[in-house]
Amino acid sequence: MASREKRIEPHRQERDGQRGISSNDLVSTVKMELDIQCEEMSPSRWAELLSTMKSCKTIRLDDCNLSSSNCEDLSSIINTNPYLTELKLNNNELGDAGIEYLCKGLLMPSCSLQKLWLQNCNLTSASCETLRSVLSAQPSLTELHVGDNKLGTAGVKVLCQGMMNPNCQLQKLQLEYCELTADIVEALNAALQSKPTLKELSLSNNTLGDTAVKQLCRGLVEASCNLELLHLENCGITSDSCQEISAVLSNKSSLIDLSVGDNKIGDSGLALLCQGLMHPNCKIQKLWLWDCDLTSASCKDLSRLISTKETLTEISLIDNNLRDLGMEMLCQALKDPKSKLQELWIRECGLTTACCKAVSSALSMNKHLKVLHMGENKLGDAGVELMCEGLLNPTCNIQSLWLGNCDLTAACCATLATVMATKQCLTELDLSYNSLEDEGVRKICEALRNPNCNVQQLILYDIFWSSEVDDELRALEETKPEVKIIS
Repeated sequence: MASREKRIEPHRQERDGQRGISSNDLVSTVKMELDIQCEEMSPSRWAELLSTMKSCKTIRLDDCNLSSSNCEDLSSIINTNPYLTELKLNNNELGDAGIEYLCKGLLMPSCSLQKLWLQNCNLTSASCETLRSVLSAQPSLTELHVGDNKLGTAGVKVLCQGMMNPNCQLQKLQLEYCELTADIVEALNAALQSKPTLKELSLSNNTLGDTAVKQLCRGLVEASCNLELLHLENCGITSDSCQEISAVLSNKSSLIDLSVGDNKIGDSGLALLCQGLMHPNCKIQKLWLWDCDLTSASCKDLSRLISTKETLTEISLIDNNLRDLGMEMLCQALKDPKSKLQELWIRECGLTTACCKAVSSALSMNKHLKVLHMGENKLGDAGVELMCEGLLNPTCNIQSLWLGNCDLTAACCATLATVMATKQCLTELDLSYNSLEDEGVRKICEALRNPNCNVQQLILYDIFWSSEVDDELRALEETKPEVKIIS
């Protein structure tokens, strides 16, 4: 299938790309799970799998070159397998004809499917009438993922009609990259009013604009649904919408996951958001603000949020011009005993060696932080040496450290090796796009051989080493199969 060019959100890019998800085939007799990715399906292989699917609880067949003809077989499986609760078919050329086949099985009384994933399956608005019938008739279905399909506003309006049926018990609806416009909001609000079960709504990467987002937020405040997740990345939002988003935060204590990344809200918009975030009713846990045109001026509000909002466990500030001054303010917040932050994503934020002493001090005092992403900042060897002092403090419990493209050389690798061999909580380390060369990589390998080293994933993209070092890495993987080296 020809891939569509799109901007991939940084968290997804790292988690799904750099962590090296394999094209594995897993059939568990305990969970009865079929999980296959990126496999071309020959007729004999497909026939073999069909017999397995008859007793599977979960079937995942992403990127398997499936077509509408396979959907006829899958429809039969849905109809005859009473155990099947999850079907994942992302990135297959199913088309509207394939969905029509699938829905025949989904409409049968014997169907007990709960989760349906159809992202990037070449669907159009024509599929929405069929899916509407399923939403109206199948109360077992609680998750529908149809992002990256050209459903359009007209198609999703039809889906909303299905959601309004009393039989529909949908909890999660994912509509990213569906070519939606501002005209969709009236239908969405009507669905939200009638659907108290809905917990997750993702509308990212649709050209909604401020007026529509304001209208959506006003609907959310009035709706009886207990929304837990709201994703509005790259929706054309500016600071003009932030007062209404803030109202949702202060009125919906159920909302724990908000992403407004890739929107130009700026420092003024962030200040408005923080009014809602700091409200006693707000119980936010995950906040993604990547590429939002923030500067160090926002860090005063962000620091207050980190140090006082004890529910907040993850924040992404990737690709904002925070600079050293901003990072130093954030580090001061991390030292506050009330801060419960576990993940800080601060890649590509204009940081240098100058902020690393503050980072080190925060690491030495904060026992909650588990994940720190500081890649694409000019920290240099001296900066990382300073950070390692904090990492080695017994209070620090860091598990995942990302330092890709940070202007590092072999000079800092001995100290990093000490951290690896000493800090048993550290299980993931990214040193990609740094000039470590043979000398640095050998020091890192030496640490991996240490019995006390518990690093399970080492990421070394675009680092050049000799064939001799390559042999050493391969030998290391053989002697320590629990270690995964991604390069």
